[in-house]
Amino acid sequence: MIEKLPEWAADEPVEKTPQTQQDEAYVHSEPLGVVLVIGTWNYPFTLTVQPMAGAIAAGNAVVLKPSEVSENMANLLATIIPQYLDKDLFPVINGGVPETTEVLKERFDHILYTGSTGVGKIVMTAAAKHLTPVTLELGGKSPCYVDKNCDLEVACRRIAWGKFMNSGQTCVAPDYILCDPSIQNQIVEKLKKSLKEFYGEDAKKSRDYGRIINTRHFQRVMGLIEGQKVAHGGAGDAAARYIAPTILMDVDPQSPVMQEEIFGPVLPIVCVRSLEEAIHFINQREKPLALYVFSSNDKVIKKMIAETSSGGVTANDVIVHVTVHTLPFGGVGYSGMGSYHGKKSFETFSHRRSCLVRSLLNEEVLKARYPPGQAKATRH
Repeated sequence: MIEKLPEWAADEPVEKTPQTQQDEAYVHSEPLGVVLVIGTWNYPFTLTVQPMAGAIAAGNAVVLKPSEVSENMANLLATIIPQYLDKDLFPVINGGVPETTEVLKERFDHILYTGSTGVGKIVMTAAAKHLTPVTLELGGKSPCYVDKNCDLEVACRRIAWGKFMNSGQTCVAPDYILCDPSIQNQIVEKLKKSLKEFYGEDAKKSRDYGRIINTRHFQRVMGLIEGQKVAHGGAGDAAARYIAPTILMDVDPQSPVMQEEIFGPVLPIVCVRSLEEAIHFINQREKPLALYVFSSNDKVIKKMIAETSSGGVTANDVIVHVTVHTLPFGGVGYSGMGSYHGKKSFETFSHRRSCLVRSLLNEEVLKARYPPGQAKATRH
């Protein structure tokens, strides 16, 4: 970002009309002013500092509100940021809902919030009182369609990696799998094989397998498993906030686990009998933050992309589209609005100001636009 800043910040000449050929026309990027960044808890450093860096790069002051759920990181940010940045221009506000509510009463020039759709609505309502633009990075149930025509071994290894990292607490994790019933058992077995490769016989003993953030989320995720056909895992330890990597088979689309973003290590499999049925299934629901499709057939991939909508798409892998800094990251509909990352961060936190610099010459030509001549032409 630092290396590219001079290029991004430079005035951008634009095409001119015949009447302005002798003039200077360009777009000038200027800071918005003061930006509020409200971070989240699942990746509490990256998803808080990354948008802050974009806002600073565009020349703004930033008020930072880390998530109180990840208390240790919030305290760390409140300690280290004032050591390197002006505390008056870049204050860090710690606290819970009451503090956030008070902050949202203030007028900002832009607000970026990362978190749930429910809280996103609250942030947007508060911003509307001041006509403050918002960038909302929310979530949703990101589908993963697995075509029969693909390398299931590779597909399942990649899906297992993306789903169960950070114990499933990743906003762009594949939320559920859509597949033909004829390959469901194969998918289950290959997922189980990958989980064993990653975390051993007992994931609870693995240093690479995480825990649920708090008791409330533990209870919520465990509740989603109840009544389901568990193909793998399903166990939990409340004291350790541990939930085993869990795979659910033959999931009813109307069941509770399919009504909300799981945000935990539980992977439901819903059977569909065709690509068209998978597309219809996805389009019946709110637009997700991410969508994944695995297929060796480019036509299947292109059709899935063309006939669905989501914040972003990765084909034949999961999550990694968010690591490409030249691709904007953001949602659509209930999964969010606006985007950032790389150059898009600079644009999000900048006002693109239209500038036209004219000459004081050629006044004789321009006299035709002035009254009374113009008025006479209008009357005729």
